[in-house]
Amino acid sequence: MKKGGEARVVLVTCGSLKESRAIAQSVVKKQLAACVNISLRAVESVYRWRGKVEKAREYALVMKTTAGRLEELEREVKRLHSYDVAEFVALKVAEGSTEYLEWIWECVGKERKRPETGL
Repeated sequence: MKKGGEARVVLVTCGSLKESRAIAQSVVKKQLAACVNISLRAVESVYRWRGKVEKAREYALVMKTTAGRLEELEREVKRLHSYDVAEFVALKVAEGSTEYLEWIWECVGKERKRPETGL
């Protein structure tokens, strides 16, 4: 196990599987995320929107990236997303397998100087 360092997990939900797949393809192709997991079954979301409690079926995406890519990743998700306010929540990775964290860095961190510690 290794400290997570710059590794981040980003959560996004979409209104359709087609939109989820388009976003996943784009962010991986552009090296903004190393991997995107897409739930093939919709989740039920209950949320407040414009003063009312709403319910919707959505598809969850889990993206693996680095802190240095978050801003670009968020811009790309928003560009492709159909919602007025798209979910984009980034979580720090506390720890992970050394090999997996190195793989994330290899996929999305090539343009940036490797930090001295962590990822």
